[in-house]
Amino acid sequence: METLLFVDNAARAAGGGKTFARRHPTDDRLITTIAAATIADARAAADSASRAFATWSQTGPTARRRILLRAADLVEEKANEFVSTMALEVGASELWSRFNVGLTANLFREAASLATQIQGETIPTDKPGALSMTIRQPVGVILSIAPWNGPVVLAARALAYPLVCGNTVVFRASETSPRTHALLVEILHAAGLPAGALNLITTAPSDAPDVIDELIGHPAIRRINFTGSTRVGRIIAQKAAVHLKRCLLELGGKSPLIILKDADIDGAVRAAVFGSFLYQGQICMSTERIVVDAAVADQVAARLSEQVRALPCGDPAQNPSCVIGPMAFRESGARINALIEDALAKGAELIVGGRADGATMPATVLDHVTADMAIYDAETFGPITVMIRARDTADAVRIANDTAYGLAASVFSHDVTGAIEVAMQLQSGSCHINGATVQNEAQAPFGGMKDSGYGRFDGRAVIDEFTELKWLTIEPSNQPYPF
Repeated sequence: METLLFVDNAARAAGGGKTFARRHPTDDRLITTIAAATIADARAAADSASRAFATWSQTGPTARRRILLRAADLVEEKANEFVSTMALEVGASELWSRFNVGLTANLFREAASLATQIQGETIPTDKPGALSMTIRQPVGVILSIAPWNGPVVLAARALAYPLVCGNTVVFRASETSPRTHALLVEILHAAGLPAGALNLITTAPSDAPDVIDELIGHPAIRRINFTGSTRVGRIIAQKAAVHLKRCLLELGGKSPLIILKDADIDGAVRAAVFGSFLYQGQICMSTERIVVDAAVADQVAARLSEQVRALPCGDPAQNPSCVIGPMAFRESGARINALIEDALAKGAELIVGGRADGATMPATVLDHVTADMAIYDAETFGPITVMIRARDTADAVRIANDTAYGLAASVFSHDVTGAIEVAMQLQSGSCHINGATVQNEAQAPFGGMKDSGYGRFDGRAVIDEFTELKWLTIEPSNQPYPF
Protein backbone atom coordinates (compact mmCIF):
# COMPACT_ATOMS: atom_id res chain seq x y z
CA MET A 1 0.00 0.00 0.00
CA GLU A 2 1.07 3.59 -0.61
CA THR A 3 -0.21 6.87 0.80
CA LEU A 4 0.31 10.42 -0.43
CA LEU A 5 -0.44 13.82 1.03
CA PHE A 6 -3.83 15.32 0.13
CA VAL A 7 -4.06 19.10 -0.23
CA ASP A 8 -6.64 21.17 -2.15
CA ASN A 9 -8.45 17.97 -3.16
CA ALA A 10 -5.36 16.59 -4.89
CA ALA A 11 -3.01 13.79 -3.91
CA ARG A 12 0.63 14.84 -3.97
CA ALA A 13 4.03 13.52 -3.02
CA ALA A 14 5.91 15.07 -0.13
CA GLY A 15 8.52 17.74 -0.86
CA GLY A 16 11.57 16.11 -2.41
CA GLY A 17 9.65 12.85 -2.78
CA LYS A 18 10.59 11.78 0.74
CA THR A 19 8.86 8.64 2.10
CA PHE A 20 9.09 6.26 5.03
CA ALA A 21 7.84 2.71 5.61
CA ARG A 22 5.39 1.02 7.96
CA ARG A 23 6.52 -2.58 8.56
CA HIS A 24 4.68 -5.48 10.18
CA PRO A 25 5.62 -5.86 13.86
CA THR A 26 6.07 -9.65 13.73
CA ASP A 27 7.95 -10.37 10.49
CA ASP A 28 9.11 -6.91 9.34
CA ARG A 29 7.41 -7.16 5.92
CA LEU A 30 6.58 -3.88 4.22
CA ILE A 31 2.98 -2.82 4.82
CA THR A 32 2.70 0.82 3.72
CA THR A 33 4.96 3.31 1.96
CA ILE A 34 4.10 6.75 3.31
CA ALA A 35 4.73 10.30 2.09
CA ALA A 36 6.88 12.14 4.65
CA ALA A 37 5.71 15.76 4.76
CA THR A 38 8.20 18.60 5.09
CA ILE A 39 7.69 21.87 6.96
CA ALA A 40 6.86 23.47 3.61
CA ASP A 41 4.19 20.81 3.00
CA ALA A 42 2.65 21.52 6.40
CA ARG A 43 2.63 25.24 5.71
CA ALA A 44 0.96 24.67 2.35
CA ALA A 45 -1.76 22.52 3.98
CA ALA A 46 -2.49 25.19 6.60
CA ASP A 47 -2.52 27.98 4.00
CA SER A 48 -4.94 25.97 1.86
CA ALA A 49 -7.26 25.37 4.81
CA SER A 50 -7.13 29.06 5.67
CA ARG A 51 -8.24 30.01 2.15
CA ALA A 52 -11.03 27.44 2.23
CA PHE A 53 -12.30 28.71 5.58
CA ALA A 54 -13.61 31.89 3.99
CA THR A 55 -16.22 29.95 2.02
CA TRP A 56 -16.72 26.77 4.09
CA SER A 57 -17.52 28.81 7.23
CA GLN A 58 -20.37 30.44 5.30
CA THR A 59 -21.80 27.14 4.03
CA GLY A 60 -25.31 26.49 5.33
CA PRO A 61 -26.23 23.67 7.73
CA THR A 62 -28.08 21.65 5.10
CA ALA A 63 -25.00 21.45 2.86
CA ARG A 64 -22.77 20.38 5.74
CA ARG A 65 -25.33 17.83 6.88
CA ARG A 66 -25.69 16.37 3.40
CA ILE A 67 -21.93 15.78 3.07
CA LEU A 68 -21.66 14.02 6.43
CA LEU A 69 -24.68 11.83 5.77
CA ARG A 70 -23.22 10.81 2.42
CA ALA A 71 -19.89 10.07 4.14
CA ALA A 72 -21.67 7.79 6.62
CA ASP A 73 -23.10 5.75 3.75
CA LEU A 74 -19.71 5.53 2.02
CA VAL A 75 -18.02 4.32 5.22
CA GLU A 76 -20.47 1.45 5.40
CA GLU A 77 -20.01 0.68 1.71
CA LYS A 78 -16.25 0.46 2.18
CA ALA A 79 -16.40 -1.66 5.34
CA ASN A 80 -14.53 -4.58 3.77
CA GLU A 81 -11.70 -2.31 2.65
CA PHE A 82 -11.38 -0.93 6.17
CA VAL A 83 -11.27 -4.49 7.55
CA SER A 84 -8.48 -5.62 5.25
CA THR A 85 -6.47 -2.41 5.65
CA MET A 86 -6.69 -2.36 9.45
CA ALA A 87 -5.72 -6.03 9.65
CA LEU A 88 -2.49 -5.31 7.77
CA GLU A 89 -1.61 -1.92 9.25
CA VAL A 90 -2.52 -2.32 12.92
CA GLY A 91 -3.30 -6.02 13.48
CA ALA A 92 -7.01 -5.39 14.02
CA SER A 93 -9.46 -8.27 14.18
CA GLU A 94 -12.55 -8.16 11.98
CA LEU A 95 -14.60 -7.56 15.14
CA TRP A 96 -12.62 -4.44 16.05
CA SER A 97 -12.55 -3.15 12.47
CA ARG A 98 -16.30 -3.52 11.97
CA PHE A 99 -16.84 -2.01 15.41
CA ASN A 100 -14.86 1.03 14.16
CA VAL A 101 -16.84 1.21 10.93
CA GLY A 102 -20.21 1.05 12.70
CA LEU A 103 -19.24 3.68 15.26
CA THR A 104 -17.93 5.95 12.51
CA ALA A 105 -21.09 5.78 10.43
CA ASN A 106 -23.12 6.60 13.55
CA LEU A 107 -20.73 9.42 14.43
CA PHE A 108 -21.03 11.03 11.00
CA ARG A 109 -24.84 10.90 11.25
CA GLU A 110 -24.78 12.32 14.77
CA ALA A 111 -22.40 15.08 13.68
CA ALA A 112 -24.73 15.85 10.76
CA SER A 113 -27.59 16.33 13.23
CA LEU A 114 -25.56 19.01 15.06
CA ALA A 115 -25.55 21.27 12.00
CA THR A 116 -28.68 23.09 13.23
CA GLN A 117 -27.85 22.81 16.95
CA ILE A 118 -25.02 25.36 16.91
CA GLN A 119 -27.03 27.96 18.74
CA GLY A 120 -26.66 30.95 21.03
CA GLU A 121 -29.17 32.43 23.48
CA THR A 122 -30.78 35.70 24.41
CA ILE A 123 -29.60 37.37 27.61
CA PRO A 124 -31.68 39.65 29.87
CA THR A 125 -30.31 43.20 29.87
CA ASP A 126 -30.90 46.31 31.98
CA LYS A 127 -30.40 48.58 28.98
CA PRO A 128 -33.74 49.97 27.74
CA GLY A 129 -34.48 49.09 24.14
CA ALA A 130 -31.44 46.83 23.79
CA LEU A 131 -31.26 43.20 22.68
CA SER A 132 -28.46 41.10 24.18
CA MET A 133 -27.53 37.66 22.88
CA THR A 134 -24.74 35.16 22.29
CA ILE A 135 -23.84 33.60 18.97
CA ARG A 136 -21.49 30.77 18.09
CA GLN A 137 -19.10 31.14 15.20
CA PRO A 138 -16.55 28.83 13.55
CA VAL A 139 -13.05 29.15 14.98
CA GLY A 140 -10.88 28.88 11.87
CA VAL A 141 -8.47 26.10 10.94
CA ILE A 142 -8.29 23.14 13.32
CA LEU A 143 -5.23 20.91 13.64
CA SER A 144 -6.48 17.36 14.21
CA ILE A 145 -4.10 14.59 15.31
CA ALA A 146 -5.58 11.08 15.61
CA PRO A 147 -4.00 7.79 16.74
CA TRP A 148 -3.67 4.35 15.16
CA ASN A 149 -5.52 2.19 17.65
CA GLY A 150 -9.11 3.16 16.74
CA PRO A 151 -8.10 4.57 13.40
CA VAL A 152 -11.51 5.04 11.82
CA VAL A 153 -13.70 6.30 14.65
CA LEU A 154 -11.01 8.35 16.41
CA ALA A 155 -10.12 10.06 13.15
CA ALA A 156 -13.78 10.57 12.27
CA ARG A 157 -14.51 12.50 15.45
CA ALA A 158 -11.39 14.64 14.92
CA LEU A 159 -12.70 15.62 11.47
CA ALA A 160 -16.51 15.58 11.48
CA TYR A 161 -17.09 17.82 14.49
CA PRO A 162 -14.79 20.67 13.42
CA LEU A 163 -16.22 20.50 9.89
CA VAL A 164 -19.88 20.56 10.92
CA CYS A 165 -19.15 23.62 13.06
CA GLY A 166 -17.86 25.43 9.97
CA ASN A 167 -14.13 25.04 10.50
CA THR A 168 -11.57 23.66 8.08
CA VAL A 169 -9.09 20.97 9.12
CA VAL A 170 -5.47 20.02 8.70
CA PHE A 171 -5.36 16.34 9.61
CA ARG A 172 -2.05 14.87 10.68
CA ALA A 173 -2.59 11.14 10.20
CA SER A 174 -0.82 8.48 12.25
CA GLU A 175 2.34 7.03 10.73
CA THR A 176 1.12 3.64 12.01
CA SER A 177 -2.28 3.64 10.23
CA PRO A 178 -1.79 6.06 7.30
CA ARG A 179 -3.74 4.14 4.67
CA THR A 180 -6.72 3.71 7.02
CA HIS A 181 -6.72 7.44 7.73
CA ALA A 182 -6.26 8.31 4.06
CA LEU A 183 -9.26 6.13 3.17
CA LEU A 184 -11.44 8.15 5.54
CA VAL A 185 -10.24 11.43 4.01
CA GLU A 186 -10.98 10.08 0.52
CA ILE A 187 -14.51 9.24 1.66
CA LEU A 188 -15.15 12.76 2.99
CA HIS A 189 -13.94 14.32 -0.23
CA ALA A 190 -16.01 11.89 -2.31
CA ALA A 191 -18.99 12.98 -0.20
CA GLY A 192 -18.55 16.53 -1.44
CA LEU A 193 -16.07 18.51 0.69
CA PRO A 194 -14.68 21.47 -1.25
CA ALA A 195 -10.97 21.91 -1.92
CA GLY A 196 -8.97 22.85 1.16
CA ALA A 197 -11.69 22.09 3.71
CA LEU A 198 -9.80 18.96 4.79
CA ASN A 199 -6.10 18.50 4.06
CA LEU A 200 -4.11 15.37 4.97
CA ILE A 201 -0.46 15.20 5.89
CA THR A 202 1.71 12.35 7.15
CA THR A 203 5.13 12.72 8.72
CA ALA A 204 8.09 10.44 9.30
CA PRO A 205 8.56 9.92 13.05
CA SER A 206 11.87 11.76 12.99
CA ASP A 207 10.27 14.80 11.32
CA ALA A 208 7.05 14.89 13.34
CA PRO A 209 8.18 17.31 16.11
CA ASP A 210 9.32 20.00 13.66
CA VAL A 211 6.31 19.62 11.36
CA ILE A 212 3.81 19.72 14.22
CA ASP A 213 5.62 22.71 15.73
CA GLU A 214 5.14 24.50 12.42
CA LEU A 215 1.44 23.71 12.40
CA ILE A 216 0.81 24.67 16.03
CA GLY A 217 2.58 27.98 15.45
CA HIS A 218 0.92 28.72 12.10
CA PRO A 219 -1.33 31.79 12.53
CA ALA A 220 -4.24 30.15 10.68
CA ILE A 221 -4.39 27.23 13.12
CA ARG A 222 -6.64 28.30 15.99
CA ARG A 223 -7.29 25.08 17.93
CA ILE A 224 -5.78 21.64 18.26
CA ASN A 225 -7.40 18.31 19.05
CA PHE A 226 -5.18 15.38 19.92
CA THR A 227 -5.88 11.80 20.92
CA GLY A 228 -2.88 9.79 22.08
CA SER A 229 -0.46 9.31 24.93
CA THR A 230 -0.34 11.54 27.99
CA ARG A 231 3.37 12.15 27.37
CA VAL A 232 2.81 13.58 23.89
CA GLY A 233 -0.41 15.34 24.92
CA ARG A 234 1.47 17.25 27.59
CA ILE A 235 4.05 18.39 25.00
CA ILE A 236 1.32 19.56 22.61
CA ALA A 237 -0.48 21.45 25.39
CA GLN A 238 2.73 23.22 26.38
CA LYS A 239 3.52 24.23 22.79
CA ALA A 240 -0.05 25.39 22.20
CA ALA A 241 0.04 27.48 25.38
CA VAL A 242 2.95 29.50 24.01
CA HIS A 243 0.64 30.61 21.19
CA LEU A 244 -2.44 30.90 23.44
CA LYS A 245 -4.24 28.20 21.47
CA ARG A 246 -6.87 25.99 23.03
CA CYS A 247 -6.58 22.18 22.96
CA LEU A 248 -8.91 19.23 23.26
CA LEU A 249 -6.85 16.35 24.65
CA GLU A 250 -8.01 12.74 25.05
CA LEU A 251 -5.05 10.90 26.52
CA GLY A 252 -4.07 7.72 28.37
CA GLY A 253 -6.04 5.62 30.82
CA LYS A 254 -5.83 2.96 33.49
CA SER A 255 -9.51 2.17 33.65
CA PRO A 256 -10.86 0.25 36.66
CA LEU A 257 -13.71 -2.25 36.61
CA ILE A 258 -14.99 -2.61 40.18
CA ILE A 259 -16.68 -5.87 41.20
CA LEU A 260 -18.50 -5.50 44.53
CA LYS A 261 -19.36 -8.53 46.64
CA ASP A 262 -23.05 -8.55 45.60
CA ALA A 263 -22.27 -8.33 41.86
CA ASP A 264 -23.40 -10.63 39.08
CA ILE A 265 -20.04 -12.41 38.85
CA ASP A 266 -20.67 -13.99 35.45
CA GLY A 267 -21.72 -10.68 33.93
CA ALA A 268 -18.82 -8.82 35.53
CA VAL A 269 -16.28 -11.35 34.25
CA ARG A 270 -17.67 -11.22 30.72
CA ALA A 271 -17.40 -7.42 30.77
CA ALA A 272 -13.89 -7.60 32.18
CA VAL A 273 -12.72 -10.01 29.46
CA PHE A 274 -14.28 -7.88 26.73
CA GLY A 275 -12.93 -4.62 28.14
CA SER A 276 -9.46 -6.00 28.80
CA PHE A 277 -8.81 -7.90 25.57
CA LEU A 278 -10.76 -6.27 22.75
CA TYR A 279 -8.08 -5.26 20.25
CA GLN A 280 -5.32 -6.71 22.44
CA GLY A 281 -6.05 -4.15 25.16
CA GLN A 282 -4.79 -1.32 22.93
CA ILE A 283 -7.73 0.99 23.60
CA CYS A 284 -7.53 4.10 25.79
CA MET A 285 -10.46 2.88 27.92
CA SER A 286 -9.38 -0.77 28.14
CA THR A 287 -9.98 -2.44 31.51
CA GLU A 288 -6.45 -2.34 32.91
CA ARG A 289 -7.46 -2.91 36.55
CA ILE A 290 -10.09 -5.30 37.89
CA VAL A 291 -10.75 -4.15 41.45
CA VAL A 292 -12.51 -6.97 43.30
CA ASP A 293 -13.99 -7.20 46.77
CA ALA A 294 -11.86 -9.81 48.56
CA ALA A 295 -15.00 -11.75 49.52
CA VAL A 296 -15.53 -12.82 45.89
CA ALA A 297 -11.99 -12.46 44.50
CA ASP A 298 -11.18 -16.17 44.32
CA GLN A 299 -14.43 -16.85 42.49
CA VAL A 300 -13.70 -14.03 40.03
CA ALA A 301 -10.13 -15.23 39.46
CA ALA A 302 -11.26 -18.76 38.62
CA ARG A 303 -13.91 -17.67 36.12
CA LEU A 304 -11.65 -15.03 34.61
CA SER A 305 -8.88 -17.57 34.02
CA GLU A 306 -11.28 -19.99 32.36
CA GLN A 307 -12.67 -17.41 29.93
CA VAL A 308 -9.35 -15.77 29.09
CA ARG A 309 -7.68 -19.10 28.38
CA ALA A 310 -10.29 -19.78 25.70
CA LEU A 311 -9.62 -16.60 23.68
CA PRO A 312 -8.32 -17.48 20.18
CA CYS A 313 -5.01 -15.92 19.10
CA GLY A 314 -3.63 -15.41 15.59
CA ASP A 315 -2.91 -12.97 12.77
CA PRO A 316 -6.11 -11.11 11.80
CA ALA A 317 -4.83 -10.75 8.24
CA GLN A 318 -4.91 -14.56 7.97
CA ASN A 319 -7.66 -15.35 10.48
CA PRO A 320 -10.12 -12.43 10.76
CA SER A 321 -12.13 -14.13 13.52
CA CYS A 322 -9.28 -14.36 16.03
CA VAL A 323 -9.63 -12.19 19.14
CA ILE A 324 -5.99 -11.69 20.15
CA GLY A 325 -3.72 -10.53 17.34
CA PRO A 326 -0.23 -9.03 17.45
CA MET A 327 0.40 -5.74 19.21
CA ALA A 328 1.10 -2.79 16.94
CA PHE A 329 4.76 -2.52 17.93
CA ARG A 330 7.44 -5.16 18.45
CA GLU A 331 9.00 -3.23 21.34
CA SER A 332 5.75 -3.47 23.34
CA GLY A 333 6.62 -7.04 24.31
CA ALA A 334 9.83 -6.17 26.15
CA ARG A 335 8.13 -3.28 27.93
CA ILE A 336 5.24 -5.43 29.18
CA ASN A 337 7.54 -8.32 30.12
CA ALA A 338 9.50 -5.96 32.36
CA LEU A 339 6.25 -4.99 34.12
CA ILE A 340 5.35 -8.67 34.57
CA GLU A 341 8.76 -9.54 36.03
CA ASP A 342 8.59 -6.62 38.46
CA ALA A 343 5.12 -7.65 39.63
CA LEU A 344 6.02 -11.33 40.06
CA ALA A 345 9.13 -10.44 42.04
CA LYS A 346 6.95 -8.42 44.43
CA GLY A 347 4.31 -11.10 45.03
CA ALA A 348 1.87 -11.02 42.12
CA GLU A 349 0.56 -14.27 40.69
CA LEU A 350 0.25 -14.99 36.95
CA ILE A 351 -3.06 -16.87 36.77
CA VAL A 352 -3.44 -17.14 32.99
CA GLY A 353 -1.40 -16.26 29.92
CA GLY A 354 2.30 -15.55 29.85
CA ARG A 355 5.09 -13.36 28.58
CA ALA A 356 5.29 -11.64 25.21
CA ASP A 357 7.47 -12.66 22.31
CA GLY A 358 7.99 -9.34 20.55
CA ALA A 359 4.57 -8.15 19.37
CA THR A 360 2.95 -11.55 20.04
CA MET A 361 1.43 -12.17 23.45
CA PRO A 362 -1.37 -14.33 24.85
CA ALA A 363 -4.17 -12.79 26.89
CA THR A 364 -2.70 -12.51 30.39
CA VAL A 365 -3.98 -11.78 33.91
CA LEU A 366 -1.95 -11.01 37.03
CA ASP A 367 -3.63 -11.42 40.45
CA HIS A 368 -2.65 -10.02 43.87
CA VAL A 369 -1.26 -6.83 42.33
CA THR A 370 -0.37 -4.13 44.86
CA ALA A 371 0.57 -0.46 44.79
CA ASP A 372 4.32 -1.09 45.02
CA MET A 373 4.34 -2.79 41.59
CA ALA A 374 4.98 -0.70 38.48
CA ILE A 375 2.05 -2.29 36.62
CA TYR A 376 -0.36 -0.99 39.29
CA ASP A 377 -0.47 2.43 37.59
CA ALA A 378 1.51 2.05 34.34
CA GLU A 379 -0.62 2.02 31.20
CA THR A 380 0.17 -1.35 29.61
CA PHE A 381 -1.62 -0.97 26.24
CA GLY A 382 -1.41 -4.68 25.57
CA PRO A 383 -3.30 -7.96 26.16
CA ILE A 384 -2.79 -7.94 29.92
CA THR A 385 -4.90 -6.89 32.89
CA VAL A 386 -4.48 -7.09 36.66
CA MET A 387 -6.64 -8.02 39.62
CA ILE A 388 -6.40 -5.89 42.75
CA ARG A 389 -8.19 -7.15 45.86
CA ALA A 390 -10.10 -4.64 47.97
CA ARG A 391 -11.16 -4.99 51.61
CA ASP A 392 -14.61 -3.45 51.05
CA THR A 393 -16.45 -0.92 48.90
CA ALA A 394 -14.67 2.10 50.37
CA ASP A 395 -11.31 0.46 49.70
CA ALA A 396 -12.37 -0.36 46.13
CA VAL A 397 -13.16 3.32 45.52
CA ARG A 398 -9.79 4.31 46.99
CA ILE A 399 -7.93 1.87 44.74
CA ALA A 400 -9.88 2.91 41.65
CA ASN A 401 -8.94 6.56 42.25
CA ASP A 402 -5.34 5.75 43.16
CA THR A 403 -4.01 6.54 39.68
CA ALA A 404 -2.81 9.50 37.67
CA TYR A 405 -5.47 8.74 35.06
CA GLY A 406 -9.22 9.33 34.96
CA LEU A 407 -10.78 8.25 31.68
CA ALA A 408 -13.34 5.43 32.03
CA ALA A 409 -14.60 3.17 34.82
CA SER A 410 -17.32 0.67 35.61
CA VAL A 411 -19.01 -0.74 38.71
CA PHE A 412 -20.78 -4.08 39.07
CA SER A 413 -23.39 -4.49 41.81
CA HIS A 414 -27.00 -5.61 42.19
CA ASP A 415 -27.54 -2.55 44.42
CA VAL A 416 -27.96 0.12 41.74
CA THR A 417 -28.38 2.93 44.29
CA GLY A 418 -25.13 1.91 45.97
CA ALA A 419 -23.41 1.58 42.58
CA ILE A 420 -24.47 5.11 41.66
CA GLU A 421 -22.97 6.34 44.92
CA VAL A 422 -19.71 4.61 44.02
CA ALA A 423 -19.79 5.99 40.48
CA MET A 424 -20.18 9.54 41.77
CA GLN A 425 -17.00 9.13 43.83
CA LEU A 426 -14.88 7.88 40.94
CA GLN A 427 -12.51 10.36 39.31
CA SER A 428 -13.28 9.44 35.71
CA GLY A 429 -14.85 11.08 32.70
CA SER A 430 -17.32 8.21 32.30
CA CYS A 431 -18.60 5.38 34.45
CA HIS A 432 -20.81 2.44 33.46
CA ILE A 433 -22.87 0.55 36.02
CA ASN A 434 -22.99 -3.17 35.20
CA GLY A 435 -21.30 -2.51 31.84
CA ALA A 436 -17.81 -2.64 30.34
CA THR A 437 -15.32 0.22 30.50
CA VAL A 438 -15.00 0.13 26.70
CA GLN A 439 -18.04 2.00 25.44
CA ASN A 440 -18.65 4.81 22.97
CA GLU A 441 -21.76 6.44 21.56
CA ALA A 442 -21.59 9.52 19.39
CA GLN A 443 -24.40 11.25 21.28
CA ALA A 444 -22.62 10.97 24.65
CA PRO A 445 -19.70 13.24 25.70
CA PHE A 446 -16.37 11.44 25.98
CA GLY A 447 -13.17 12.59 27.66
CA GLY A 448 -11.17 12.33 30.84
CA MET A 449 -9.93 13.89 34.04
CA LYS A 450 -6.45 14.28 35.52
CA ASP A 451 -3.71 12.91 33.24
CA SER A 452 -6.34 11.57 30.84
CA GLY A 453 -6.74 15.08 29.43
CA TYR A 454 -9.45 17.70 29.15
CA GLY A 455 -12.29 18.65 26.86
CA ARG A 456 -14.97 16.42 25.40
CA PHE A 457 -15.56 14.75 22.05
CA ASP A 458 -19.07 13.67 21.00
CA GLY A 459 -22.50 14.85 22.06
CA ARG A 460 -23.57 18.49 22.21
CA ALA A 461 -20.55 19.26 24.41
CA VAL A 462 -18.36 19.11 21.32
CA ILE A 463 -19.91 22.30 19.95
CA ASP A 464 -18.08 24.33 22.60
CA GLU A 465 -14.78 22.76 21.56
CA PHE A 466 -15.01 23.91 17.95
CA THR A 467 -16.84 27.24 18.07
CA GLU A 468 -16.21 30.68 19.51
CA LEU A 469 -18.86 32.17 21.78
CA LYS A 470 -19.49 35.83 21.04
CA TRP A 471 -21.59 38.35 22.95
CA LEU A 472 -23.65 40.51 20.58
CA THR A 473 -25.93 43.45 21.42
CA ILE A 474 -28.28 45.55 19.29
CA GLU A 475 -28.88 48.96 20.88
CA PRO A 476 -30.60 52.26 20.04
CA SER A 477 -28.02 54.59 18.54
CA ASN A 478 -29.50 57.61 20.36
CA GLN A 479 -29.14 56.16 23.86
CA PRO A 480 -27.75 58.55 26.50
CA TYR A 481 -24.24 58.20 28.00
CA PRO A 482 -23.03 59.71 31.32
CA PHE A 483 -20.59 62.03 29.53
